[in-house]
Amino acid sequence: MARFNVVIPKEDGGVEVYAMKQWLRQHPEHVPDGLDPSMSTSHQLRDGLKKKGWSIQEQGDEIRLIMPGGANLEANIGRVLGEDDLEEEPESEAAFGLESQLRDFLAQNLTAIPVEGRTVHLYVDPTGRDGTEYPTDVGRIDILAVDDAGAFVVFELKRARSPDHTIGQLVRYMGWVKQTIGKGQKVRGVIVAKVISDSLRYGISVIPDVSLFEYEVSFKLKNIPGMGPVE
Repeated sequence: MARFNVVIPKEDGGVEVYAMKQWLRQHPEHVPDGLDPSMSTSHQLRDGLKKKGWSIQEQGDEIRLIMPGGANLEANIGRVLGEDDLEEEPESEAAFGLESQLRDFLAQNLTAIPVEGRTVHLYVDPTGRDGTEYPTDVGRIDILAVDDAGAFVVFELKRARSPDHTIGQLVRYMGWVKQTIGKGQKVRGVIVAKVISDSLRYGISVIPDVSLFEYEVSFKLKNIPGMGPVE
């Protein structure tokens, strides 16, 4: 079954990828006239967005919808997503289909992920804005957290990106935090990926205070006995 995703350009030249229906429910101003993200089919929504000027790109079992004005992005999306420079990673039986799903899962379970032996929790700024997709002058941080010693922790999620792209984004965000809201505080970085490659290991070996994590996804099926014969 095809996956329908919207691709939104980021200020730093990267992109954000979201499940189409979920994104449209959160951004009703982009919903095509006469359609409902909860009731209309994915094909109807795709056709409606196409009429509004969105570009359509098919990549295997994924259908990408690119916001109007993203002509340059459409031509270079493989490079932006790191698909032109991907390292081969083994297929997994279960994996997060979208970076946003992994991000949300981690944000909700941060206290179970010790970083350098310290407990971390989601950062909340003085305005009440939490650290999920935290906006900065250099792009949006996937997850911004603080540990129990007051140090900031920047999480960068690697999915369909080259190691260089991932490391570059992480150090840029760490630098922004260090120069702005984190002045006088220690700033750590975390890269989360399905598989941590040798390229990533070499890349971060000269960058202090960066940790690497691999994630796993598993499911269990529990057999439920039937009701038995009815007398």
